[in-house]
Order: sequence, then structure tokens, then C-alpha cells
Amino acid sequence: MDLSERKLRILHAIVGDFIRFAEPIGSRTLSRKYDMGISPATIRNEMADLEEIGFLTHPHTSAGRVPSDKAYRLYVDDLMQKYEIPEEEKQIIAEKLKKNVSELERTIKHAASLLSEFTNLTSFAITPNQESNKLQHIKFLPVDEYTVVLMIVTESGRVTNTAVKLKSTCTEENLALLSKVMTYNYKGKTLSDILTLDIIKEFESDVEVMGRLMENIRPNFINTLENMLDVELYLDGLTNIFSIPEYNDIEKAKDFLDMINKREHLTDVLINREDGVIITIGNENKEDIMHDYSLITATYHVQGRLMGKLGVIGPTRMKYDEVTSIIEYITDNISRTFKITRGDENDE
Repeated sequence: MDLSERKLRILHAIVGDFIRFAEPIGSRTLSRKYDMGISPATIRNEMADLEEIGFLTHPHTSAGRVPSDKAYRLYVDDLMQKYEIPEEEKQIIAEKLKKNVSELERTIKHAASLLSEFTNLTSFAITPNQESNKLQHIKFLPVDEYTVVLMIVTESGRVTNTAVKLKSTCTEENLALLSKVMTYNYKGKTLSDILTLDIIKEFESDVEVMGRLMENIRPNFINTLENMLDVELYLDGLTNIFSIPEYNDIEKAKDFLDMINKREHLTDVLINREDGVIITIGNENKEDIMHDYSLITATYHVQGRLMGKLGVIGPTRMKYDEVTSIIEYITDNISRTFKITRGDENDE
């Protein structure tokens, strides 16, 4: 059903007012606040029509109306105007993201923190799937006689440090040599490809001490690679819900936190969302547990191919225009920064 221009103006005013103030709005209030050139009685009749066709709901405790999921969808698709982020905020976001550009995880984690800070919502970030990520460098750093740190660096900038206990002592020279040999053997190979290799056999032609040392280190090396293939979910701003009127009810706040704490399920939900900027509102979410929330996700790229997701989850009453613009700006910054940084490194 196509809505008349008048109904659209009324609905737009109700959605905008409710997003800002979280209070049901009645016809008289609407007439006073917005110059629509029609009487409160006419507005009331139009609101009744909008409720009948599912765009408004009528809380039992109030004479006013509030938007439905259907109204928010119409607002997002047709009525919402693009929000222009202030230049000062853009500069803050860009500068803070560049501080941690040497390591992908730190940048992504920091991006989630920035998103929470600027939207006042619970934010999340998921690291890219690492199957096609290629190994760049391996290094062993001695800690004491029987402990070394295995450092693995990938082309995307992911860095892991794993403490390895040795069965016998090893000289710094042997550790340095092993670092060079492993880097030479595995540089440019994907993490998943390396896991299919016979790592001990790779070292049969090297000196005996290298073979023994590699046999000692092999389980930790394999476990580290397997862990690197897993995506990571970072969450930020969990306490922001306590400043949102919808969660003044302690049971609603508890339900929200319980949902967020199901990290494995939440990770699966986020990974399976389509690429690009995706907004799902209330009952549009497939999972029953998420029917009271809106979820906005955007995709970021690393080197033009590795992708992860960044976004927010919160009440259906959220500033969709502002939140969407901020998410897009942050993901664009991540994609652009890593493309430039890695490109510069390759030029050297």
C-alpha cells in the first residue's frame, strides 16, 4: 500500500521524535511541535490509519503511538536522510585508527571501541577469516633457558606470540637459524596450506639439532596456526545499555546481556550476514532471541580481499542515520588504511 504524502510526513515526524526522546507521541503533541497545516483531529485520524496498517503501535500505558518494526524499515529505506559526520569527529576517528595500524587485531579492537564511543551503543568487530591469509615472517625470541616466544606475522598484519617450553636448552644462534629457515620455507604460503605440510619432513635435510628443535616446537606451531584460522569477536560498550530507556527494566537488561554473552552463537550470526551495510530490525532478525533488537553490520577489507565485520546491536529505537554513517566511515578508514599501508610495504 502506498502512503499519502501526509501520512508519510506524520510517520516521519513520529519516528524521528520517538528515536530522539523515547516517548510515545500523540496527535496534539505532534500538532504543536510540527507545522503540518492540519488539525489535531486530522492527525489523529491519520495516526489511526497508520496503526491499522501496521506502522504504529499503541502502548497500553499511553495515549500516544510508537513506531513498529515496519515503520522503522520504511524510515531506513525511504525517509532517512544521510547524516554528515562533523569534520572534528572524522579527524578523531581517522587519527585513532592509524595509531595501531601495525597490527590488524589491535586496529579492529580499537575500531569497536571507537564505534561504541561515538554511537553510545554496544559495538562488535569480527576479524577476517584467515584461510587465505599468507605467512610473512616467523621469529623465535628467547625468554629463558627452556622458554622461547614463537612470533608469527601474516601479510595482513596479524601478529601472534606463543610461549613455547623446550625439552632441552637451545642457543640463540640455533633459534635465529630456525627463524630464518622457517620463514624461508613458509613465507607466502597460506595458513591452511602450511597445516597440510609434513613439517618435520621439511627439516630432514637440515642439521640434526634443527630437526630435534623443530620436533619440540611443532605442536605449538600447529596449534598457533589453527588458532589463527579462527575468527575473533570483540565487544565493547556493554554498559551503554544502562543509559538507554528501553533497558531501565532490569529483566530486559539481563536478557540483552545474556544474548551478548552467547558469544559463539552471536559470532555465527554475524559471520553469516551478507556483505556491505546491512540493517535488520526487530522481527527481521531470524533468531527469536534477537527480535527485540536492531543489528547493523558493515564489511571492511584488508588488502582488498580479507573481510571482517563491524557493527552495533541495540534497541529498535536507534539513530539509524547517524549510526550507519559512523560505521561506514570507520570501515572505509580500515579498508583504506590497510590497503595503503600494505601497498607501501610491498613497494619497498
